[in-house]
Formats: sequence, C-alpha cells, structure tokens
Amino acid sequence: MKSYDVAIIGSGPGGYVAAIRCAQLGMKTAIIEKYSTLGGTCLNVGCIPSKALLSSSHHYEEATKHFEEHGIEIPGDIKVNLEKMIGRKQAVVDQTTGGIDFLMKKNNIDVFEGLGSFKDATHITIEGKDAQEIEAKKIIIATGSKPSTLPFITLDKERVITSTEALKLKEIPKHMIIIGGGVIGLELGQVYRRLGAEVTVIEYMDRILPTMDAGLSKELNKVFKKAKCNMMLSHKVQSVERHGDEVIVKAENKKGEVVEFKGDYCLVSVGRKPYTAGLNAEAAGVKLNDKGQVEVNEHLQTSASNIYAIGDVIKGAMLAHKAEEEGVFVAETMAGQKPHIDYNLIPGVVYTWPEVAAVGKTEDQLKADNVEYKVGQFPFRALGRARASGDIDGFVKILADKTTDEVLGVHMIGARCADLIAEAVVAMEFRASAEDISRMSHAHPTFAEAVKEAALAATEDRALHV
Repeated sequence: MKSYDVAIIGSGPGGYVAAIRCAQLGMKTAIIEKYSTLGGTCLNVGCIPSKALLSSSHHYEEATKHFEEHGIEIPGDIKVNLEKMIGRKQAVVDQTTGGIDFLMKKNNIDVFEGLGSFKDATHITIEGKDAQEIEAKKIIIATGSKPSTLPFITLDKERVITSTEALKLKEIPKHMIIIGGGVIGLELGQVYRRLGAEVTVIEYMDRILPTMDAGLSKELNKVFKKAKCNMMLSHKVQSVERHGDEVIVKAENKKGEVVEFKGDYCLVSVGRKPYTAGLNAEAAGVKLNDKGQVEVNEHLQTSASNIYAIGDVIKGAMLAHKAEEEGVFVAETMAGQKPHIDYNLIPGVVYTWPEVAAVGKTEDQLKADNVEYKVGQFPFRALGRARASGDIDGFVKILADKTTDEVLGVHMIGARCADLIAEAVVAMEFRASAEDISRMSHAHPTFAEAVKEAALAATEDRALHV
C-alpha cells in the first residue's frame, strides 16, 4: 500500500492547486480524480469551455453587426459552423487539462484515476481501472459541485439540459428557454442568442443576478433586452414537459397568471449543489450539514482533525478562485504557516459582454448593516477608449465609508471588467480610500480610467469627465 503525507480527493481548481502547494512545501502528495481528465468542472465543463464559446460567439457578433461601422466589409454571408466552434472549445479544454497533467508531473504528484472513498480517516479506496487503497496522514476533500435542478424537472440531457450539455450541442436551438437568471444561464444564453437562437430567461426573483448590486442587474437586463432576449422576471416555474422535440415550460407570474413557453431546448440553470456521492464521509467521521456541504471550522478542518475540505463542497461562493485560495490556505496551514483568506475580498465575475464584476459590500448590505456610505459612479460612455472601441455600455460604482473614505465595495459592468476588478481587490486589500485611488495615475486612454473617475466621484463629487 502506498503511503502519503497528504491525499486530495478531486482535481478541480481547488484540488490541483492544493496538491501543487503541498508538494512545494515538501509533502509527499497524491491526487485522486474519478474522471479521465484533471481539472474538474471548471476546466472540463465550466469556466474554460464556456469562455471559449463566449469568445467565439462574440467574434461572430462583431463580424455580423459591427465590422461594417469600422469600415470592414466582408463579401458574402457570414455563417456559423457550430461543429467547428465546439471543436475549438474542446481543443482549448484539452490543452488546459493537459497543462494540469504537466504540473502534476513537474511537482512529483502521484495521480490516481477512479472514485475515491473513505475506508476510514486515513485510508482511501479507489475504484477505477484497478481497485486499490492508499494511506495518507492528512486528506483534503475537494469534490466540487454538480448542477442543481428543481424536484419536478426531469433532466433528460437531450432537450431538458444542464450547462454540461449546453456546451456541446450539435445544433443551434430555435428557441432556448433558460430557467434561472444567474451567471451560468446568462452566459450560455448570450452565446446562443448571438448565434441566432431565440432566448427566453425565466427568473424567480424580480431581477437577474439577484445576489449582485441592483444597478448591475438593471444595466445587464437592458443589454439583454436590447439583444431581443425575452426576460421574464418574477416568474415561478411550475412544470417542464417534453413532447418529442418540443419542451413546454409553465410558470406563474406575479399576478398569479400561468404563462406557457414553448421551445426546442430548456436549460436548467438554478445553481449548483455540493457533490459528495460515493465519498463515504461517515466512515471517516466527517460530518455533512443539511445542505449536503462538508462542515468545516475556520481552518477548513472537518470534524475529523486530519481531514480538510475546500471549494464548492463547503459553504461560501462556488467560485474557482475561491477554491484555489482555500487550497493554498489548507496546504500552508498543514505546513504550520498562518495564512489568511478575506472572503469579503473574493471578487465575483459574470463573463457576458459587457462583463460584470464586483467585490466587497453592496449598497443593500451596507444599508442592512447601518453603515453610512457615499457613492461615486462613472459611465463607460464618457471614456475615450470606450468610444474608440464601441464598448460604451456600463459603469463603475465605488462605495466608500462616509466618514473614513475607505472603499467598502466596487461594482462594475462594462468592457474588460473581469480584469479591472483586480485593481479594486488590491486597493481594498490594503484598505485604500477612494481618494487614494483617485490620486493614482491611470494610463490614457484605457477602460481603467473609469475606476479613477468613479473614485473621484466618491471623493467630493469631483469626477473630471462628466
């Protein structure tokens, strides 16, 4: 039987990053993955493939709708080759997962393919090509999450689908009905709307992206409506039925009326749930809560002192970069170091176009906490760079403490916000004031100038370009 200092169950962003950091710190490390490729949901059927399709569909939309205004004329019809687009997406995935294989070899990490389950707190059985058992002094659970559904919906994975199937369709839907106005539904909805599908988004709450700043939700909703997406807010889905190639969805609106929607595909994107199937956690003395999450303390330690858990399988935002931070945190904790994670400063991003990004507190949260704050906001359309590229939708909003001027939250929607949000994270990590940001030179012309201008607006309302 092979013995290790640490074994990680699951090879998503949390698991493989934890493995690398453990190896860097001198631990003999093993990682167990039930599928034939490493990288988990994010690299295989989540973050990476969805961004590849968003990029490809964005190029198509630019070519069909915006090239002409730039003086670029393309003779003949521009067509979508969906098979080739999906093929490129898979090539990106294969290259990325192959990179994880390389990193495992580089760091001398043993990789086991198969379903890892606890025999006890220090032994893991692996059911795969070859059934085997390994021993580890410490173990990290990084088994991630799976798409959720509603109890009355039958996912046939052909017409009634999850994000996994939506990433590999063989045809462009005529009408895709999307249940859920969160990140996954909006990103994939935008992909297929760009490619020509009619798209209907059905959201239970009164706005899309209900956990983000209300202003961001309102602005992105306008963008989707401008693209002629049907945005059905405050609608409670009652039933989903498939009849041949047709899917019928019934939902109740806020007036109590039942509305019927007919499409050829229905994407169910109502969130994700922790994945612990087959883990046999009880054999190791690991407790789960009533939501199916692994219970952990402030050190991400489970009820079994030598076992830790990270990522989507524990409480908190289901984000790849949150899992990565936790993977490093646990590795360094096991090595006797004293790392820290500020969960308030883990940014959230939606990769639609315009992109949406946020970090820190929302206005609703500050109001609920009775914190007095001031707001600085700046529109992208006032930027020279935005006008030059034609990306004028959106704004940057900075929330700062009314007394101290410390930045408490930054919320943005617009071009390149997925990258711009890092500036806000750095500033808030060092507890910068709005005035601190406003006095830093930002290159001109750039989208980043919107951050400086929003900081100026929060500092005595003195933005320069509005």
